[in-house]
Amino acid sequence: MNSYLESNRELWDRLTKINARAKSYNLDGFRKGESSLKPLETREVGEVRGKSLLHLQCHFGMDTLSWARLGAVVTGVDFSPEAIRLARQLSAELSIPARFIESDLYDLPGVLEDRFDIVFTSYGVLCWLPDLVPWAGLIGRYLKPGGLFYIAEFHPVNHVFENERTTKELIVRYSYFHKDEPMKWEDDGAYADPTQNVRMPAYEWTHNLSDILNSLIRAGLVIEEFNEFPYCCYDHYPFLEKGPDGWYRFKDGKETIPLLFSLKARKPV
Repeated sequence: MNSYLESNRELWDRLTKINARAKSYNLDGFRKGESSLKPLETREVGEVRGKSLLHLQCHFGMDTLSWARLGAVVTGVDFSPEAIRLARQLSAELSIPARFIESDLYDLPGVLEDRFDIVFTSYGVLCWLPDLVPWAGLIGRYLKPGGLFYIAEFHPVNHVFENERTTKELIVRYSYFHKDEPMKWEDDGAYADPTQNVRMPAYEWTHNLSDILNSLIRAGLVIEEFNEFPYCCYDHYPFLEKGPDGWYRFKDGKETIPLLFSLKARKPV
């Protein structure tokens, strides 16, 4: 694991402890039986009962365990020891069967050999990966023939605009295109709870749509569906407004740019 990923792993160990207490994660509600999945994912993935599901970059497992509550046979993977520790704790505490594996994504073949009906990942995952070609190769490796890959993710066009808390409009600041070296961020506040100081750098990579689509195509997957949405699951820009459905949108019904995308791809039989 390179130094950027090592630093990010330490960051996510720290963020796990913050996120587990953060109101936005609603861990208390989850413990009482609420699902952390959004209707978008459950609708587009479809019926999972009795199917094996691999969750890549699962954090501390709330979504993984939510799929298990819907009947999937789940395996979650994350590189943060603290996240995996908490995920296993929740699985035992709530008596939800699940397997959680601590591993850097690119090292996963050394510890996991199974094949799955579904490979799932979502929201804020791709920016932590330096190279999408081996990522897509892993997805192809772990899918059974005819298996489904699903991702719901922040749209890459979002990464070109300023999103400081004082920003009042869309202002282009960053490149849309991938670079081998990551961007270094040093925000003090944690994303789930800005009152909590992190004081650690985060290293993130930009991947445009062609990077994402072509990596999956080169891995031999067949893209079945691609959707873009004018809403987001958090206030990526401070001038977004939260609606009664829980999604954040531009004010006055404006649909200026896509904020999310979802994609379904299948491994040929």
